[in-house]
Amino acid sequence: MGHMSEDRTKERVASTAWWPKWEQELSEYINTRERCQKANRKHGENDGLLQHIEEPKNPWETINLDWVTGLVPGGKENFNACLIIVDRFRNSVRCLPCHKEDTAMDTRLLFWNNIISTCGVLKIIISDRYPKIHVRSLDQPL
Repeated sequence: MGHMSEDRTKERVASTAWWPKWEQELSEYINTRERCQKANRKHGENDGLLQHIEEPKNPWETINLDWVTGLVPGGKENFNACLIIVDRFRNSVRCLPCHKEDTAMDTRLLFWNNIISTCGVLKIIISDRYPKIHVRSLDQPL
């Protein structure tokens, strides 16, 4: 069964349950659920502004980076996170163990010592989020 519209959901709830203000509460619930919004949005609408990403012409010219956190601490230094870096040209991945608590400077050092020093200066760094770091500063000398 696919994802139902708000009207079909109300029909199904009405046949099995009732409580004061149920229609209003159900509408509010459906309108706050990301999955409902994606499944029932009008055809052709985008989730947000999309930007064209130019295809890289050389390795390590354009990368994606993201963090995996909440890992079980491991290794001599009890790493509990990992910085994932993907070269968009070759789709090669580097996984750099780190700590969730690392500062912007810690991340910058990790990036500099493991990426910039071996791959050179990058043109484009794509990251969906990370409040501790300004991406444009990653390729600046320390």
